[in-house]
Amino acid sequence: MKFDVIVIGSGPGGYVAAIRASQLGKQVAVVEKAELGGICLNWGCIPNKALLKSAQVYNYIKHAENYGIKVEGEAKPDMEAVVARSRGVAETMSKGVQFLLKKNNVEVLAGYGRLTADKQVSVTDADGNVTLYEADHIILATGSRVRELPALPIDGKKIIGYRQALVLDKLPESMVVVGSGAIGSEFAFFFTSMGVKVTLVEFLPNVVPNEDEEVSKQVERSFKKLKMTVMTEASVTHVDTTGEKCVCTISTKKGDKTVEADIVLSAVGVQTNIDDLGLETLGIATERGKINVDEWYRTNVPGIYAIGDIVHGPALAHKADHEATICVEKLCGLDPKPLNYANIPGCTYTTPEIASVGLSEAKAIAAGYEVKIGKFPFTASGKATAAGNKDGFIKVVFDAKTGDWLGCHMVGDNVTEMVAAAVLCRELGAKGEDIIHAVFPHPTMSEGLMEAAAAAFGECVHL
Repeated sequence: MKFDVIVIGSGPGGYVAAIRASQLGKQVAVVEKAELGGICLNWGCIPNKALLKSAQVYNYIKHAENYGIKVEGEAKPDMEAVVARSRGVAETMSKGVQFLLKKNNVEVLAGYGRLTADKQVSVTDADGNVTLYEADHIILATGSRVRELPALPIDGKKIIGYRQALVLDKLPESMVVVGSGAIGSEFAFFFTSMGVKVTLVEFLPNVVPNEDEEVSKQVERSFKKLKMTVMTEASVTHVDTTGEKCVCTISTKKGDKTVEADIVLSAVGVQTNIDDLGLETLGIATERGKINVDEWYRTNVPGIYAIGDIVHGPALAHKADHEATICVEKLCGLDPKPLNYANIPGCTYTTPEIASVGLSEAKAIAAGYEVKIGKFPFTASGKATAAGNKDGFIKVVFDAKTGDWLGCHMVGDNVTEMVAAAVLCRELGAKGEDIIHAVFPHPTMSEGLMEAAAAAFGECVHL
């Protein structure tokens, strides 16, 4: 069978590529071995956010008296019901992708896709039957999976990955979470909020180590306020699972420590799904576990493209989405703009939330910029005070010579909904004075952006 475009993988990059190609008049098929929507919709960001919402509701109930509300009886989390809601949300979103593919006349090929020869894809179905398909253009969008460390072999019971963490049938009494990136921090917050005794272990000096250092320090303070144990500059070197509990040996600057827990959650990052794809068959170039592509996502083999987690850049759904659109529009003869990798936001959905885009203060200085820094704490925000959570701040980094907006870093309630304003302003070339002179609504958390910009240029009146 022959198609114009075949996409292998139906995650946020794959299904977007398939639909956009169909919109542009191509005959398209998408190959998927599991659930439509990929890891993000089924086993990643969407069901995880549903869990976090349950934790937020539970926290509100526990602190209802702070808002003048009396709750009769003790609120208790029902883990089975929490997980059931989360799975229901994921299923709804996956069905939505199925609907969109059908609406756009994209044929779904169920099975495992591999490259077998130039412009050919073999699809092996659940029964082991193999069918060959041809296409003028083949887009690889196979995503990533949990990375395993030798000291943390995932057995799915005592040492688990994020996939098992999403469907625990009961809450453990204690847990060690290894890795404090977005995945590790979100799960550490979730389980702590639900009453689990959590120890968060991070190899680097700060939690959420990719964030601005001041943001990391604020998150650590907030975690400790929740009674979470945070260990930085530490690593789990061994886990003994032979007994009833996991006995973790943790190496620290002050020597080895032993921590017991019911479950160990390994959240040390992801690795790309590029093995067993047939890359070697065609001689497709890779480097450090990722496929080499140009700015239009073309590999070194004509007609073969790659997008998403398997190419350079952060492993983020919104990054894959835009790569998919650019890739398809270019191969269809349009003239899209290359993706600006310096302006891709990152979000972590703990409480407080974390959102950032652009350079941190340290990276801006290291890059040779003379900077102006502005910071607006939510302790000075009327909306944050009324909402009952003043943890956090907005920090902005400007080029002192040009006024260009180099970076924005936020930690606080709802900041993941606010960072888009910074992304858009940076994309349009707005300078510090433009932000200061824009009228932000009051009272909102978002007016902190304007206040922080004003602080950077010595014009803030509310600090």
